[in-house]
Amino acid sequence: MRIKITGAGSYIPTEIIQNEDFENHQFFNSDGVQINNSNTVIIDKFRKITGIEERRYASSTLNTSDIAFLSAKKAIEDADVDKETLDYIIVAHNFGDVDKNSSQADTVPSLAARVKHLLKIENPYCVAYDILFGCPGWIEGVIQAVSFMKSGMAKKCLVIGAETLSRVIDEYDRDSMIYSDGSGATILEITENTGGILSSISASHTLEESNFLFFGDTYNTTTNDQTKYIKMYGRKIYEFALTHVPMAMKKCLDKTDINISAVKKILIHQANEKMDEAIIKRFYELHNQEVPDNIMPMSIQKLGNSSVATIPTLYDLILKGNISDHSFHSGDILLFASVGAGMNINAFLYQF
Repeated sequence: MRIKITGAGSYIPTEIIQNEDFENHQFFNSDGVQINNSNTVIIDKFRKITGIEERRYASSTLNTSDIAFLSAKKAIEDADVDKETLDYIIVAHNFGDVDKNSSQADTVPSLAARVKHLLKIENPYCVAYDILFGCPGWIEGVIQAVSFMKSGMAKKCLVIGAETLSRVIDEYDRDSMIYSDGSGATILEITENTGGILSSISASHTLEESNFLFFGDTYNTTTNDQTKYIKMYGRKIYEFALTHVPMAMKKCLDKTDINISAVKKILIHQANEKMDEAIIKRFYELHNQEVPDNIMPMSIQKLGNSSVATIPTLYDLILKGNISDHSFHSGDILLFASVGAGMNINAFLYQF
């Protein structure tokens, strides 16, 4: 028995926000003191570190569950499956449906229930639920779907990663330039074909690491704004990721007899280009190997960090030929990996 991704779809919002659009912002440090550097200097440094040139924001008429539905519909069509035969719909997100005007999160009913409703699925035994696991949520959803199928509880699962981070960012925080919106979806099925999911691993570091990403106050202390926004300790996250993510990737690979030289692509969470490059370099150093050319496709330059949506969106874009110089071929070994709030890490090895 093999479990494979048989269909993929993504929704990329139409509103493009370029780095230059932040030129007139006021940026403050976490202590409430305004940053002295010009915005041109701040933005240029940001681009050099993260690789981000622009990002996408969802229109005011669409919420997280809406874009999750749009990507799910494409994945179902791509897999050519009857939606009524789906056993599970798993939606990974972090903030639910967030109203564009009030920034209030709404998670009742679950986003998965809303997606099932929008898909007009009648089958009551198609179980819909959400997963909160930080940026690694989509990978964790895939791991859970695989467990359901291995146990005999399911044959087909829809796993979605969707987020509208643009609605939970503090405009006075320069880190706000990282975040974006989007959705990616995949269908997983039991097949008789070769390949599929080969191994997986998950970990949660919840001692001093648990609050590296958190909800906090605006950095502009002169306002009366009581809204909470997504915040992070960027340096701590970088150091954590560089220490722990390569080791988790190695453990995932070591569960098989596959040599690292057989890995053709690494699809890693698109949060920070320099951090991702450092993680990949450290991963290969653990195997006393040099990083191969063209191993790590990137979408962050144009799409930013859309959290749980980054990896399934990247997979779909490559599958559909929309990432230059990257493609999948039958038999290719792919390594998926992510890190995010919690702090959570996960990975799975996949044969295309």
